Amino acid sequence: MKLDKMTQFLKMRDFVEDKLMGFNPTTYSELSNNPNAIPWLEKNIDKINWVWLSRNPNAIHLLEKNIDKIHWVWLSRNPNAIHLLEKNIDKIEWVRLSSNPNAINLLEKNIDKIDWWWLSTNPNAIHLLEKNIDKICWDCLSGNPNAIPLLEKNIDKIDWKELSRNPNAIHLLEKNIDKIDRNNDDIIEALLSNPSIFEYDYKEIGKYYGDINLGVIENRLHPRNLNKFKSWGIEEFEDWEDDAFVEWEDYKICN
Repeated sequence: MKLDKMTQFLKMRDFVEDKLMGFNPTTYSELSNNPNAIPWLEKNIDKINWVWLSRNPNAIHLLEKNIDKIHWVWLSRNPNAIHLLEKNIDKIEWVRLSSNPNAINLLEKNIDKIDWWWLSTNPNAIHLLEKNIDKICWDCLSGNPNAIPLLEKNIDKIDWKELSRNPNAIHLLEKNIDKIDRNNDDIIEALLSNPSIFEYDYKEIGKYYGDINLGVIENRLHPRNLNKFKSWGIEEFEDWEDDAFVEWEDYKICN
């Protein structure tokens, strides 16, 4: 994967670097996971935490030069590391790979190695899950943004807390208000973390932009199009989908 040409010009903000100076290298763990930290890490190889770097999607070139330092469990969930994993099949950690959205071809060739709990969180694995309904973890699937059609056919299996955080499930939540228990803090917190609980006030947008057709605005800025905003040049929402999924994926909800 080639990094964006502008990445080379990224520098750590002065106040952050001042705070970090003199810290024990182990405190740099999170920095090694930061996709924008690559130029800084390249200049500070001794401060890299290779476990965390192995999950950094922008660090593939560094990992390729340091194969012996790779942490294969975390590399197995790195969406940009598929070519490395294909060359090192024996090192793959199949549990984590099952959640990797770019690993579907590998998983299809190794059905017996799939961890169905993690696969249920994988947004690109719906076709595999549909063929293996009995193996689905429904709690996990309830948070999967691409699983709405499956969930609609299995309302009785939905975990309403996890569905409450699913950005594509607002219509299901609206139709099942009684399942959103206002006395259940877990459900309310999950719902409040859902970016789709906010909607645009199209009338106000129409007033602001004047002559722009209201129907065009409603269609273009509808929350269902959040994952398209980046390609349209609306960068404020660029990281929303990936961050939301990563946070959800890290939270184990099934036994």
